[in-house]
Amino acid sequence: MIGKYHHKRIWKIVLLAVAVVIGVSSVIYTNYVVQKLAREERARVQLIVDATKLITEIEPNDEALNFLMNIIRGNTTTPVIVTDSAGIITQYRNLDSAKALDSAYIYHQLQEMKAEHEPVYLNSDYFPEIYHYGDSSTIILLKYYPYVQLFIIALFIFVSYLAFSSSRRFEQNQVWVGMSKETAHQLGTPLSSLLAWVEYLRGEGDKFPQEIVSEIEKDVNRLEVITERFSKVGSQPVLVQDNVNEVIASSISYLQNRVSRKVLIEIDPASDHDAMAYLNRSLFEWVIENLCKNAVDAMEGKGKLSFLIQNKAEQVFIDVKDTGKGIPLYLQKTVFNPGYTTRKRGWGLGLSLAKRIIESYHNGQIFVLHSEPKAGTTFRIKLPKLPGNQSTPFTDKVS
Repeated sequence: MIGKYHHKRIWKIVLLAVAVVIGVSSVIYTNYVVQKLAREERARVQLIVDATKLITEIEPNDEALNFLMNIIRGNTTTPVIVTDSAGIITQYRNLDSAKALDSAYIYHQLQEMKAEHEPVYLNSDYFPEIYHYGDSSTIILLKYYPYVQLFIIALFIFVSYLAFSSSRRFEQNQVWVGMSKETAHQLGTPLSSLLAWVEYLRGEGDKFPQEIVSEIEKDVNRLEVITERFSKVGSQPVLVQDNVNEVIASSISYLQNRVSRKVLIEIDPASDHDAMAYLNRSLFEWVIENLCKNAVDAMEGKGKLSFLIQNKAEQVFIDVKDTGKGIPLYLQKTVFNPGYTTRKRGWGLGLSLAKRIIESYHNGQIFVLHSEPKAGTTFRIKLPKLPGNQSTPFTDKVS
């Protein structure tokens, strides 16, 4: 499953790279078109200047005069300001007619034109003039078009991603809740039968070793707890103030006899034994069990798992430290995704379930605090000491 998430990560990077290439290509091509139009615009201004010069220097007939005037009047898009050799504005064309009543506006436009383009000079013995021009509205639109296009595409992708993610999470939650309820229902019948068998074995007295019967009874009781947990998925849990140390110790005492004897599970002696937090004991024990099982797998059945409990001002910190193989940095957030697992068998739901229970039900946090390859991993759980807002079921909030 690690490979699956690694490939998904690569695909995301590839798609992002493709999007960047498309965006950059769009900007480059648009700039090419803008430069081409700018050259044509300058040629148009030069044509106007040449036509004006011909009118001032020769005596064309009516037909030629009309032709030259049509060239000058033909400019309806390019803003032009004409000054004499002393820099005094003599005329202008294609500026905002309302703003042009303000001389400061025209002067400002002139300065911008000087900064953007080299002027075109009319070298005439009678009327030497300088033609300053700016970008037409078409060129201005083209300059900003790729950026507007990229913004719209990005916005569309973002909205589509949110809609798709919301729909997918809703479907996942529906499947999650439905599967949990069905599991609890299916466990009900054989569990009732097992309880009856335990009572029968106890009633037989010395025929069966009572130590074995007690262990069987513990496992049956554990199945009852598991059934109760599954039945609560999708429901509103009840949080009560509880001693964190005692809850963890209870979970450890059950698990210690059911994992490899080469794995030591303990509560760190430096832990605060009076740390209190609002918990749903059944669900929180589920988190502890999943973290323990995950750690045992990471240690390959040999090592040490310790719990350090710290009582802070508003929160209780629980650090779960193992001596396993560690988690690479790029996978430290991925481990909480449904389906992530390093084992050949398993659904990869343990850490995802733990995250849902802590964050959705207990308004807390769970994350990888520290991990080093071949040296182990430390998970940290943060639990609020006050109930705060009532927690929400899985169907309302997901990781």
